[in-house]
Amino acid sequence: MSRNASPLPRPGVDYPRNIVEFDEFFASEEDCRLYLERVRWPNGFVCRACGQSGVPWRARRNVLLCCHCRAETRLTAGTIFEGTRKPLRVWFRAMWEITSQKYGANALGLQRVLGLKSYTTAWSWLHKLRRAMVRPGRERLAACVEVDESYVGGEEAGVTGRETIKKAIVAIAVELKDVGMGRIRLRHVSDLSGPVLQDFVKDVVETGSVVRTDGWPSYAGLASLGFQHEVTVLSASSSPAHVQMPAVHRVASLLKRWLLGTLQGGISKEHLTYYLDEFTFRFNRRTSHARGMLFYRVVEQAVQVDHVSTKQLFKNTGRGPKRGTDGAK
Repeated sequence: MSRNASPLPRPGVDYPRNIVEFDEFFASEEDCRLYLERVRWPNGFVCRACGQSGVPWRARRNVLLCCHCRAETRLTAGTIFEGTRKPLRVWFRAMWEITSQKYGANALGLQRVLGLKSYTTAWSWLHKLRRAMVRPGRERLAACVEVDESYVGGEEAGVTGRETIKKAIVAIAVELKDVGMGRIRLRHVSDLSGPVLQDFVKDVVETGSVVRTDGWPSYAGLASLGFQHEVTVLSASSSPAHVQMPAVHRVASLLKRWLLGTLQGGISKEHLTYYLDEFTFRFNRRTSHARGMLFYRVVEQAVQVDHVSTKQLFKNTGRGPKRGTDGAK
């Protein structure tokens, strides 16, 4: 057994900036384990059994031994890597692949890059990593926020307005800045009723903020919930909707383009929430010049989210994904 301390990671410094530095950072599996340990316990290892801190013994691969009570802690337990049979270096390369590309990666592309034999493995890895793209306890939008809904899915005949038969409904909230747009929040919602849309606003927008919506009746109760509600009645204006509420329409357009481009439209409603999480992650970091920081953030959040098995991913669909698409059809 060894008992070697490793320096803490420093955001902005301790992450690779390009593929050459990636290979230098993670030249071996041990490099990946030490890096993951430092990210998981940024203030030093803390034993889950006794709560004591200190430099642990490294008993064997991925197992840390508390120097106080001798309890064992698996490095990957309780993270998205739990139970994996693949080397951490392959996982790190997958995270680098999806964060270093502007529009991300689909399962077929990831399978080819990593040399994975199974398309299902690539698909399940992407979905697990998408769950690591939402930071627990993230701040709500504030100041002035534009809210509307959009639809994801193919063309439908015989429907008008907000009607839909098969399309998925996506609620959109966009933070408005003096120049341009700030952060966004997206949610797959079941319907356009008042309780559903108002709950979305309450969950993603700070109370007291200005909330701009169209005249849809479901938003009528926002003022009573503590928001400054500004209503734009689109039917009473000569300007089209995308002019009256440009931010949400711009985000909706970019979302649909991304789903059709990167994912080739191959998504399912059961997993739409996690595609929306990835789009939100990318959009909110669109001005970042350090792609390596995105990689660092995914690693950081991957050790904070609960593990989900591949079997659980298929629970709602009843079968694995169809090869050639990124969704489970």
